[in-house]
Amino acid sequence: YILKTVKVTPKSFIHDNFLLENKYAEELYHNYSKNQPIIDYHNHLPPQQIAEDKTFKNITEVWINGDHYKWRAMRTLGINEKFITGDASDKEKFMQWAKTVPYTMRNPLYHWTHLELSRYFGITDLLNEKSAEKIWEETQIKLNTEDYTCRGLLKKVNAELVCTTEDPLDNLQYHKQMASKDLGFKVSTAFRPDKAILISAVGYTTYLQELGDKAGIEINSFLSLCDALRNRIQFFHDNGCRLCDHGLDQIYFENYTENEVNTILQKKISGKEISNEEALKFQSAVLVYLCETYHEFGWVQQFHLGALRNNNARMHRILGPDTGWDSIGDYPQAQKLSAFLNALDSKDKLTKTIIYNLNPADNEVMATMIGNFNDGSVKGKVQWGSGWWFLDQKDGMIKQLNALSNMGLISCFVGMLTDSRSFLSFPRHEYFRRILCNLLGDEIKRGELPNDIEWIGKMVSDISYKNAKDYFDF
Repeated sequence: YILKTVKVTPKSFIHDNFLLENKYAEELYHNYSKNQPIIDYHNHLPPQQIAEDKTFKNITEVWINGDHYKWRAMRTLGINEKFITGDASDKEKFMQWAKTVPYTMRNPLYHWTHLELSRYFGITDLLNEKSAEKIWEETQIKLNTEDYTCRGLLKKVNAELVCTTEDPLDNLQYHKQMASKDLGFKVSTAFRPDKAILISAVGYTTYLQELGDKAGIEINSFLSLCDALRNRIQFFHDNGCRLCDHGLDQIYFENYTENEVNTILQKKISGKEISNEEALKFQSAVLVYLCETYHEFGWVQQFHLGALRNNNARMHRILGPDTGWDSIGDYPQAQKLSAFLNALDSKDKLTKTIIYNLNPADNEVMATMIGNFNDGSVKGKVQWGSGWWFLDQKDGMIKQLNALSNMGLISCFVGMLTDSRSFLSFPRHEYFRRILCNLLGDEIKRGELPNDIEWIGKMVSDISYKNAKDYFDF
């Protein structure tokens, strides 16, 4: 045998049909999903930067700083913290990230990295130590133009709505500024009152004082706490807020009386220790009050459940929360969640609800739980949210889509969100859409779904955009 060398022009890693494995998947994506606007109904973008239309000095500032996904990968590779959250220069940090990228193959970071370089900067080279200098320079040039400000980046991905997440203490000054301007997209907020719930947290009484000051109410009882929270919900509502979010390990639901929770709060305010049982009763009472109030205001409520946070006490002391020391928890979810939703539904005070789980072992629990409380009053009233955090990758998304399809109606699903702090994270919507279209396209090819592209395409369009558009009242 004579081996012949054939020169083949390589196709870019990120190309038009990336992740699309047949003609049906391609048609679904390109004709029904690709050009749909983005409704990113939950993220952690800083509204000040959008209001001021911040310009980023370099790609590290917009892409690596604050991204604990990348930080965890770099630490695993053995890169010193100096080049992650430390005092190294931005260019040094980028070079260390570029060194890390080839080692992230089969982690979603590898796909996200190259999608983001392609979609925002038109860069199709693979990022590694050899290409790093060129890519640093190329992105530096573009980031210094007016098309690459915060607003420019959001316009590039066809964002129609971005919904940030704020504590009840927030004065929403930047949302107020943006409400009066034509940005080319809408910015809203989600109410995140977890600090008012978690009575055992360090600094809880200080937080109550700040909440009372903000609401103009002295918080000295459970009733006055409820009044203060209602005051802030009204303030957020008046400024365009239509949804809340809770990041809890699990739903709390213990039997309680108002006298009990009032006594528990008095103990806490006076500096006395409260038991775990007392904390759970109090947290249950506050959560129920909040959710009944959300129903009154017609909001959507979101629950992100299952994270085991701040596992590394030493690094948490050094760097603080949200710096890459969290993992999946294995909390029991079903019984308390069922009792909680049932208590609200029994009083007809269950508002539209999205439940996200972090433990894939709970997928079928969540997929079946939502069906218990979809009462026909609203299409998809209770939703099982998209795979998030450790599950917003290909395998996690497919498992979520399959479980929801098998046990519910995927056609009613409100789709993807970024849940991110980065202005370059929006190609995660594209990633999700490609995975969805390929999943359906593969089943058309195998004859498990009919070759009815028009109807299945409509379903794709709905999941990509229209279901969320109809579900949220912005």
